[in-house]
Amino acid sequence: MNMDYRKLGTRVRQSRFSRGMTQEQLAERTGVSGSFIGHIERGEKKASMETVVAICNAMAVAPAALLQDSLSNEVMQSEMNFHKENESLVNDLMQVLREHERKGCC
Repeated sequence: MNMDYRKLGTRVRQSRFSRGMTQEQLAERTGVSGSFIGHIERGEKKASMETVVAICNAMAVAPAALLQDSLSNEVMQSEMNFHKENESLVNDLMQVLREHERKGCC
Protein backbone atom coordinates (compact mmCIF):
# COMPACT_ATOMS: atom_id res chain seq x y z
CA MET A 1 0.00 0.00 0.00
CA ASN A 2 1.30 3.43 -0.92
CA MET A 3 0.33 5.67 1.95
CA ASP A 4 -0.35 9.34 1.27
CA TYR A 5 1.59 11.03 4.06
CA ARG A 6 -0.04 14.38 3.27
CA LYS A 7 -3.33 13.05 4.65
CA LEU A 8 -1.62 12.00 7.87
CA GLY A 9 0.04 15.41 8.06
CA THR A 10 -3.26 17.19 7.51
CA ARG A 11 -4.85 15.20 10.35
CA VAL A 12 -1.91 15.97 12.66
CA ARG A 13 -2.21 19.69 11.84
CA GLN A 14 -5.99 19.69 12.34
CA SER A 15 -5.69 17.89 15.66
CA ARG A 16 -2.91 20.22 16.80
CA PHE A 17 -4.91 23.32 15.83
CA SER A 18 -8.03 22.05 17.59
CA ARG A 19 -5.99 21.71 20.78
CA GLY A 20 -4.46 25.16 20.45
CA MET A 21 -0.94 23.76 20.24
CA THR A 22 1.98 25.15 18.30
CA GLN A 23 4.32 22.94 16.32
CA GLU A 24 6.99 23.65 18.94
CA GLN A 25 4.70 22.56 21.78
CA LEU A 26 3.85 19.33 19.98
CA ALA A 27 7.51 18.78 19.17
CA GLU A 28 8.49 19.25 22.81
CA ARG A 29 5.87 16.75 23.95
CA THR A 30 6.89 14.17 21.35
CA GLY A 31 10.66 14.55 21.59
CA VAL A 32 11.23 15.62 17.99
CA SER A 33 12.13 18.98 16.46
CA GLY A 34 9.58 21.59 15.50
CA SER A 35 10.85 21.49 11.93
CA PHE A 36 10.23 17.73 11.81
CA ILE A 37 6.63 18.28 12.94
CA GLY A 38 6.31 20.78 10.09
CA HIS A 39 7.69 18.24 7.62
CA ILE A 40 5.21 15.63 8.88
CA GLU A 41 2.31 18.06 8.62
CA ARG A 42 3.25 18.91 5.03
CA GLY A 43 3.69 15.23 4.14
CA GLU A 44 7.34 15.80 3.27
CA LYS A 45 8.78 13.25 5.69
CA LYS A 46 7.54 9.94 7.02
CA ALA A 47 6.87 9.60 10.72
CA SER A 48 7.99 6.40 12.38
CA MET A 49 5.47 4.34 14.30
CA GLU A 50 7.16 5.55 17.49
CA THR A 51 6.64 9.17 16.44
CA VAL A 52 3.01 8.60 15.46
CA VAL A 53 2.37 7.02 18.87
CA ALA A 54 4.14 9.93 20.60
CA ILE A 55 2.01 12.41 18.63
CA CYS A 56 -1.15 10.51 19.57
CA ASN A 57 -0.17 10.48 23.24
CA ALA A 58 0.83 14.17 23.22
CA MET A 59 -2.53 15.22 21.80
CA ALA A 60 -4.65 12.47 23.44
CA VAL A 61 -5.93 11.35 20.05
CA ALA A 62 -6.56 7.80 18.82
CA PRO A 63 -4.25 6.58 16.06
CA ALA A 64 -7.26 5.82 13.86
CA ALA A 65 -8.20 9.51 13.96
CA LEU A 66 -4.87 10.40 12.37
CA LEU A 67 -4.72 7.42 10.03
CA GLN A 68 -8.37 7.21 8.97
CA ASP A 69 -7.71 8.39 5.41
CA SER A 70 -4.99 5.78 5.06
CA LEU A 71 -6.71 2.74 6.56
CA SER A 72 -8.70 0.38 4.39
CA ASN A 73 -12.44 0.14 4.84
CA GLU A 74 -12.01 -3.35 6.29
CA VAL A 75 -9.62 -2.07 8.98
CA MET A 76 -11.89 0.84 9.87
CA GLN A 77 -14.93 -1.46 10.07
CA SER A 78 -13.00 -3.86 12.27
CA GLU A 79 -12.06 -1.02 14.64
CA MET A 80 -15.63 0.27 14.76
CA ASN A 81 -16.88 -3.24 15.60
CA PHE A 82 -14.22 -3.51 18.33
CA HIS A 83 -15.44 -0.27 19.89
CA LYS A 84 -19.08 -1.40 19.67
CA GLU A 85 -18.20 -4.67 21.38
CA ASN A 86 -16.34 -2.81 24.13
CA GLU A 87 -19.22 -0.38 24.55
CA SER A 88 -21.60 -3.30 24.97
CA LEU A 89 -19.28 -4.90 27.51
CA VAL A 90 -19.01 -1.68 29.51
CA ASN A 91 -22.79 -1.23 29.44
CA ASP A 92 -23.29 -4.80 30.68
CA LEU A 93 -20.74 -4.27 33.43
CA MET A 94 -22.40 -1.03 34.52
CA GLN A 95 -25.76 -2.77 34.64
CA VAL A 96 -24.35 -5.51 36.89
CA LEU A 97 -22.74 -2.92 39.17
CA ARG A 98 -25.99 -0.94 39.43
CA GLU A 99 -27.87 -4.13 40.29
CA HIS A 100 -25.34 -5.00 43.02
CA GLU A 101 -25.53 -1.46 44.39
CA ARG A 102 -29.32 -1.56 44.42
CA LYS A 103 -29.26 -4.86 46.32
CA GLY A 104 -26.66 -3.48 48.75
CA CYS A 105 -24.13 -6.13 47.82
CA CYS A 106 -21.14 -3.80 47.52
